[in-house]
Amino acid sequence: MTVATPTDNSVSGRDPDDPRPIYLDCNATTPVDPRVCDEVLKWTAQEFGNAGSRTHTYGQTAKERVKRSREEVAAVVDAQPDGVIFTSGATESNNLAVLGLEQHGAETGKRHVVCSQIEHKAILEPIAVLEQRGFEVTRVAPTAGGWVDPAEVAAVIRPDTLLVSVMAVNNETGVIQQIEKLGELLSDCEAFFHVDAAQAFGKLIDPLRNKRIDMLSISGHKVFAPKGVGALITRRRRFKRPPLRPLTFGGGQERGLRPGTLPVALIAGLGLASTLALAEHNERASQCGRLRADALAALEPLRIVMNGDPTRTVPHTLNFSVPGVDSEAAIVALKDVAAISNGSACTSQSYEPSHVLVAAGLPESQIAGALRMSWSYLTGEVDWTLISSRLGKLQNLSLAAT
Repeated sequence: MTVATPTDNSVSGRDPDDPRPIYLDCNATTPVDPRVCDEVLKWTAQEFGNAGSRTHTYGQTAKERVKRSREEVAAVVDAQPDGVIFTSGATESNNLAVLGLEQHGAETGKRHVVCSQIEHKAILEPIAVLEQRGFEVTRVAPTAGGWVDPAEVAAVIRPDTLLVSVMAVNNETGVIQQIEKLGELLSDCEAFFHVDAAQAFGKLIDPLRNKRIDMLSISGHKVFAPKGVGALITRRRRFKRPPLRPLTFGGGQERGLRPGTLPVALIAGLGLASTLALAEHNERASQCGRLRADALAALEPLRIVMNGDPTRTVPHTLNFSVPGVDSEAAIVALKDVAAISNGSACTSQSYEPSHVLVAAGLPESQIAGALRMSWSYLTGEVDWTLISSRLGKLQNLSLAAT
C-alpha cells in the first residue's frame, strides 16, 4: 500500500487556530493520525459487519480486515500473525501475560516471577496478585539512570522462575531498557520473557524483534490509533505457544484467550497505525529528535536536572526537574501554554511520588520537581522559549524566597 508522509496535508499536525495549549503529553496518549481516523470511520460506518458472522459478505469482509490487521501488527515486531491476540490495550495484555500463566506455574512448580521495580502499574499490580496467591516475586532495582542492568536480572533467575517481565521503554522517563541484551542472557533459560512494549511499539524496531521475547504487550493509543484496542503478541518457542489460560470466558474468539465480539473498526485502526509506524519510523524519530534538541537548548539556562540517563532516552520524551521549582506549581504556570504531566497518566490523580524515580534513588526535591514532556511527529511548533521563561520566573521566585 502507499502511505502518506508526515509532511503531507493529511497529517498536518496541530491546528494553528486551536486555542488550547500545545499538547506535550503523548506518553499518556497520542493523537489519532488523521489517516487512521479515516480508516476507523470507514470500518464503523460503511463496513460494519461482525468478523464472527460467516454467512454473508459483511462478516467475511470484516474477517478479512481483522486478518490483515494481524499481519500489519505482527510485521512491526517480525512475529507470526497467528500470535497476535487483540485486546482492549496493554493493561489487559499485561494481565493476560502475567495471570494467564498462573495455572501453568502452579502445575509445574514454577512459582517465581522476576520484574523490575520501574514497571508500569499494569505489570506491578497483576504480579502482586500472583504474590498474594503464593508466588515469590523478585523486583530488580534500576540504576540511578533509570535503566535496569540485564546482568542483575539474569542473576536472580532460578530453576523455578516462571516469568521475567521487563518493559522496553519507561513511560515516565523515556529511558530505553536493554531488552536485546536481556534476551541474550535468557537464551538458555526456560522462563517466559514478557515485554511491556506500550511505549516502544512502532518507535523501537530492532529490539522488539528479538526472538527470545515470548510475549509483547501493546496499546493502540500509544501509537496514534484509538483508545480501546491493543494486542498481546506471542511467539512460539520450540514450536510451542506460551501456555496461557483465559481470564474471561464466552465466545471463543482470539483462540479462546480473549472472548467477545471483535471491535473491527478499532482493530483496523491499529493495523493501519502499525503499518504507518513501520514505514515512517526514521522520519518520525528525526522530527522528534529536532524537537528534543530545541527543548534542551531553551531549557539550558535553567540548569535543569535530567531524570533518566539522557543517552538512553527515546527522542520524544523529556523528564527533568528545574532546581527550586515544584512540579505542581510548574504545571499550573504552564497550563495555558503546554499540556504536560509529572508522571504516569494512570496515577495522575495521586500525589504520591513517582515509584519510578523513587526506585532510582533520586533526591526527594528532584522527584518533587519532576516534569514529563512528550511529543510526536504530529506535534506542531512548540514555543520552548516561552516555556523556559515561565519556568524561569518560578525559579527566580523560589531563589528570592530563600
